[in-house]
Amino acid sequence: MITIWHNPRCGKSRDGLKLLDEKDVKYELFEYLKQPISIQDIKNLISMLGISDVREMLRTKEKEYKELHLDDSEKTQEDIIYTVMKNPKLIERPIVIKDNKAAIGRPLENIIELLG
Repeated sequence: MITIWHNPRCGKSRDGLKLLDEKDVKYELFEYLKQPISIQDIKNLISMLGISDVREMLRTKEKEYKELHLDDSEKTQEDIIYTVMKNPKLIERPIVIKDNKAAIGRPLENIIELLG
């Protein structure tokens, strides 16, 4: 099963859905701004994305990113993950998950590559 972490207000996220629909891919929609996410959900995403720093999956230009000082090198990964759990708007979108691997759909070619 394929899951897409989706924000319907985001054009890139809507483009990701459109791509999946055009490719006739069956997916589960996860609207992460409406449904609660846990610290473990974020840790799982980090692992599936194959990244070592949670900041790599964040929207660094969001005002909350700066206001919450997430660029502070003194912040631990645990601190940042907790902050992201409380502020899911910071998560880059869309994120598509397939077979315990994930890709951020910026650019959309990342999704195409994940789908194989």
